[in-house]
Amino acid sequence: MQLAEDTSWVAQGGNCLLFGPSGVGKTHVASALSRAMLELGKRVKFFPATALVQLLQQAKLQLQLQPMLVKLDRFDLIVIDDLGYVKKTEAETSVLFELISHRYERRSLLVTANQPFSQWDSIFSDSMMTVAAIDRLVHHATIIELKAESFRKQSAISRTSSP
Repeated sequence: MQLAEDTSWVAQGGNCLLFGPSGVGKTHVASALSRAMLELGKRVKFFPATALVQLLQQAKLQLQLQPMLVKLDRFDLIVIDDLGYVKKTEAETSVLFELISHRYERRSLLVTANQPFSQWDSIFSDSMMTVAAIDRLVHHATIIELKAESFRKQSAISRTSSP
């Protein structure tokens, strides 16, 4: 609730990182925080991670990555949902790293992921990029780990056990 009621973390270029297994509500929490920031006057853009990577890759192919990063600066907060579903290729992860580096200490990111940092080598193409990305993300970050049973799994179980 503190993150949703106080814009100072966004105003200061802080990040929020939400971790947890599939189905525990990371996207729901990210959406709620996004809405709260919008209601408090902040500009927010929500991206599924794969869509953001495709947008950035397209800009890079057109030699427009830097202008695209500047264009994204108009948003106080960018949400990158489901980071773990980005494929581990140099082309994909390099543009994601460029965004993280570009926004570092200037603009905020809210990232959801179902893997802990120890498994982020499966996201970024090399370990040095992984360490550098994590270092920039966590420097001014609130890290939240959601521990629960998948809500979708619970719902499926209740549907099958109902008469």
